[in-house]
Amino acid sequence: MCGINVIIGTAEQRAIQSMMQATIHRGPDHSDFCQVSDNLFMAGNRLKILDLSEMANQPLWTKEKDAVLVWNGALYNYQDLRNKLLELGHQFTSNSDSEVLLYWLKLHGVNGISSLKGMFSLAFADLAQKELLIARDPSGEKPLYFAQANGNWYFSSEAKAIRQVLSNISEINTQQFPYYFFLRHAHPEKTFFERIQQFPIGTSWVINLENGEKITSPWTPHIIEGVEPSVDALTENLKDAVLKNFHAERPVGMMLSGGADSSLIYALWYEETGEPLPAYTITFPKNFKNKYRDPDFVRKLNRHYPLLHRPIEITLEKVQGNWVEYIKSVDQPIGDSAGFLTWMLAKEAAKDIKVLISGAGADELFAGYNRHSAFATYLKNPQLWLNLRKLGLHQFLPTSAFKFMQSLSEDPSATFIQMAALEKLPSILLHELKQHYPKSQGELKRALEWDRTWYLVNDVLKIHDNACMAHGIEGRAPFLDHEMIAIFQSMTETQHLEQLGKKWIKAALNERGLRFISKRKKLGFGLPLAEWMSDKAFQNWVFPPINQMAKDWGTHFPEEMRTLATAPHKAKGRQFLQIWNLFLLASWLEQQKL
Repeated sequence: MCGINVIIGTAEQRAIQSMMQATIHRGPDHSDFCQVSDNLFMAGNRLKILDLSEMANQPLWTKEKDAVLVWNGALYNYQDLRNKLLELGHQFTSNSDSEVLLYWLKLHGVNGISSLKGMFSLAFADLAQKELLIARDPSGEKPLYFAQANGNWYFSSEAKAIRQVLSNISEINTQQFPYYFFLRHAHPEKTFFERIQQFPIGTSWVINLENGEKITSPWTPHIIEGVEPSVDALTENLKDAVLKNFHAERPVGMMLSGGADSSLIYALWYEETGEPLPAYTITFPKNFKNKYRDPDFVRKLNRHYPLLHRPIEITLEKVQGNWVEYIKSVDQPIGDSAGFLTWMLAKEAAKDIKVLISGAGADELFAGYNRHSAFATYLKNPQLWLNLRKLGLHQFLPTSAFKFMQSLSEDPSATFIQMAALEKLPSILLHELKQHYPKSQGELKRALEWDRTWYLVNDVLKIHDNACMAHGIEGRAPFLDHEMIAIFQSMTETQHLEQLGKKWIKAALNERGLRFISKRKKLGFGLPLAEWMSDKAFQNWVFPPINQMAKDWGTHFPEEMRTLATAPHKAKGRQFLQIWNLFLLASWLEQQKL
C-alpha cells in the first residue's frame, strides 16, 4: 500500500527526498520524510486503505518519539495483535494496522516478526536500542531493494529510487542478461543495476545504527498446528483469507479471468457477503475470441454470482499507444506479457477502486501449471522417457512435446529447472541454479517450492505489484494467506501428486455448480503474441529495437540470446515469447539512458 525509503549514514537531505519522489506513485495520498538521527533518514509514501485519517501517515512515530516505522503492505492479523497490546495496557490513537505494527515491534523487536501475518516490507528504528530492523515477508509479495555504497546503506521499495542517488556508480548489470533470457527475470539476489540487490524474502536484518553492522535472521511465521490438508480445509481457509484480503475502507475490485482461481475467490466472497464487486477482465478483438475466451466465462459466472463486469479490450494499437508510459513505470524488466496486461487493467481499475484482488499463488501452491503435470509424468518412469529421448525422435514432435523431451535428465531437479526455463539452459547456468534448488522432501514438492520462491516472487508478484502501484492501487492475493501456505507446507508428496492440476480448487468449483469453469482448458494470461508475430505492423515495431539492442549490448549476451536478437525474424516455435521479452528489455534499456 506504500513505498519506503531509508538511508543509513552520512547523506544530504535531498537524497532521501529524491528517493521519496521516485516512489511517490506507490503512495499518492501522503508522502513525508524525517531525519531520525544524525545518520538515519526515513521516508514513506502512503496509499490509504485502512483508517483514512492523518493519524496513520508515515513515517509513524511512537508517542514517546523513541521509535519510528515506515512500511509497505497489509497486516491481516492486526486485530489479534491489537487486542494483545490492549490487554497489556496500550492505547491507540488510530484504527490502522500501521500503529499496531509500530507498537508490536517496539514491544517485541525482531522476535515479533514471526507473529505477523500479511504482506510487507518494513523499516523500524528503535532509538533506545540504536537499531534499525528491516524485514520482508516470506512470500515476497512486497518488493524491497538495498545497496551499500559510499559508506551508507540504502533501502527502497524500488531499485530505481536507489539508482537515482547512486547514478554515478550504478550502471547496468550485464551479468543479468542470461538469467533474463532463460528465466524471464534477474537473479533473485540481484537487479539490473550494479550494486543494487534484492532483499531476501522471509528475512530480517538488525542493523546497529552506531557502527553499521548487521545481524541476518531468516525466519518463518509461527507454524499452524493440526492442519489436515483437504478440499474442505482449503475452501474454509481460503474463505477466511478472502474476507481478510477484501477488508478495506477504500473500494475493492477483482482481476477476474473466468479461470479456476479467481472464480473461486469471487464465489466465496459473494457467498459470504452477497455484495457484487467490480470485476475487470481482459478481452481481445473478435478475430481472437475463439482462443481468448475469458469474457465468455466471466459472463457465465455472472449467472451464478452477480458481479459488476468491466471488460477491457486490448489491441495492438492500444499496446503501442501506452508502451512508453508503461516502460517508464517498470522498475525491473520482467519477460512476461502479463505485466503489460496487468498494468492496463490496473490503469482502468484505478478510476473506481483502490484494492485489486488476484488469484496469484494458486498454481504454485497447488500444482496448476502444465510443467507440473509434465514433471509428474516424468517422475512415474524417468528411465523410460530417458530411453525414448536417446532415440532422437523428439526432434520431430510438436513444440510442447519437444520441450518436455529436451528438458529430461537423470537428475530430477535439473529436469524441472529446464522445464521451468524458456529455453534449454547452458550447463554452467544450470549448475548454478541447482545450488539454489529447494532441499525439501519429495520431488514434486521441491519443484513447487522452486516455482513458489523463484517464479512466483520474481515474475508473477513483481509484475502485479509494479502494475498496481504504478496507478496507486494495492494488489492482494488471498491464496498467499498464512493459512493457505500452511496447507501447502503440510501436504505430503502423495497429496501433491493426488491433487495435481488443482483438483481441490476444481472440486470446490464443482460443488458450486461451476463445472464449466473447472473443466476449462488452462490458458496463460498474456498477449496474443503468437498471432501478432505474423503481423507486419508488429514486426516493424519490435524488430528494430531488438536489432539495435544487439548492437549496443550483444557482446554481453549469451550465445543463444545474441543469435536471436541479431535476427529476430528467424524466430520459430515458442520463440515468439522470447521476441517479446527481448523487445521489452530493449525498450527498458533505452529508457535508462534518458
